[in-house]
Amino acid sequence: MSSSKKIKAGIVGGAGYTGGEMIRILLNHPSVDIAFVHSRSNAGEPVSKVHGDLVGDTDLTFSSIVNDNVDALFLCVGHGEAKKFLEENKIKDAVTVIDLSQDFRLQKDAQQGSRTFVYGLPEYNREQIQGAENIANPGCFATAIQLGILPLAKAGILQEVHTTGITGSTGAGQKLAATSHFSWRANNIEAYKSLAHQHMNEIMQTIGSLQADHKALNFIPWRGDFTRGIYVTSHTKCNLSLQEAYELYKAYYAGHAFTHISTEMINMKQVVNTNKCLIHLEKVGDNLVIHSCIDNLLKGASGQAVQNMNIMFGLPEHEGLKLKANSF
Repeated sequence: MSSSKKIKAGIVGGAGYTGGEMIRILLNHPSVDIAFVHSRSNAGEPVSKVHGDLVGDTDLTFSSIVNDNVDALFLCVGHGEAKKFLEENKIKDAVTVIDLSQDFRLQKDAQQGSRTFVYGLPEYNREQIQGAENIANPGCFATAIQLGILPLAKAGILQEVHTTGITGSTGAGQKLAATSHFSWRANNIEAYKSLAHQHMNEIMQTIGSLQADHKALNFIPWRGDFTRGIYVTSHTKCNLSLQEAYELYKAYYAGHAFTHISTEMINMKQVVNTNKCLIHLEKVGDNLVIHSCIDNLLKGASGQAVQNMNIMFGLPEHEGLKLKANSF
């Protein structure tokens, strides 16, 4: 793409958490102009009235009209809403759609009319993303878990995996619920959807494509008393020594811009507000323990969506995503 021509981007569902992060990233992306930010419930209101962190950064207002005179359209809507939106709005095939919901992540759901969606996990699917016209952005837990086990599956040595992961309140979206109140979240954690989380399907789809004889994934997610971030710990039987495991992981992620292997223990503050995934390994007996952490709204959602856009449009992968963690 010529450096003189900017990508015109539209954002649908701009009032939510992922929509707000998408606006923040794209406002500061040197190769993108935001054409519109759509919100049915906030049409006509200044974007900064809903997203207070953008006061002084933009004069954009929410639009009630969807304009398909754009190059890329980001769907920052709830699960089930993306498919409905595309059915109700005739978007030109020439427009690249990057969907942040779960509507098109599974291969059986990847076709919508004339559109075919490619699963957008760059560390797994980079070549397909480069040639894709539409992207199904991965789930947040799915991203953190998959990045922790992809090298083992690629090597054909992944055994049964036991995984726990804790996520912040923004992972549940803006819709009010009993478990999103401050009085419930503060000084509290809770397991939910044990062994039945919706992201397991896309994880198993990916792992199965790399290792036909893959074993079970046992995942228990937790709600945490913080706002953003995901910290996952997985463990599996593995015959590799710790040094061999590190060599395998470093070789796998050598060409990937945002996933980094640390020989020191990692913590969530290192990744919050960034598009990074950090991974740390431990060997305990014949178990390999894999810690992985991401920001659920960035590498787990809007940041990864922009990373996919960069890859699709031939831009430097880091562009617009050189973000600093708030470590103190």
